[in-house]
This record gives sequence, C-alpha cells and structure tokens, in this order.
Amino acid sequence: MFDVSIFSSIGNLFMPYLFASFWTGRWWYALPLIVSISLVYGATRHEHLVPILVNAYKSAVWVLTFMAIIFMVIWVVGISL
Repeated sequence: MFDVSIFSSIGNLFMPYLFASFWTGRWWYALPLIVSISLVYGATRHEHLVPILVNAYKSAVWVLTFMAIIFMVIWVVGISL
C-alpha cells in the first residue's frame, strides 16, 4: 500500500533537525534561571523598580555573554577532539 523506503528517506532527512530541536530545547530551562537571578541581583542593589530592571537587564546580558563564551570554548575543544 505505502512504499516504506519513501518514509525512511524522509525520516533520515529530518532526523538531524529533530535532535537539534531537542538540544536547543534545553536552553529554555536556563531562561527562568537567568531572569530570576538577574532580578534578585538587581533588587539587592536598588530599592526602586526602574534601577532594579536596568540592573537586571545588564546582569542578564552579562550572564548570557558568559554562557555563550563558555559554550564556544567547549564547542571548539569538542571539535578539535
């Protein structure tokens, strides 16, 4: 009724994208942590809302930059192995 080879070739074509979406999905766990850490850090420095949000934004950018640098280092080391 159906040619199975067509479905297996389509599955092989989309399999890397399936695994890519699995690994990028784990980054969503870091988002609430970064937001909460940044807000708490900003709230320990200031009492008013606007300075808290400004400091939270700056610290979130700092944390994301740090995570990106660590990711790139691990990725380069992994490629060279």
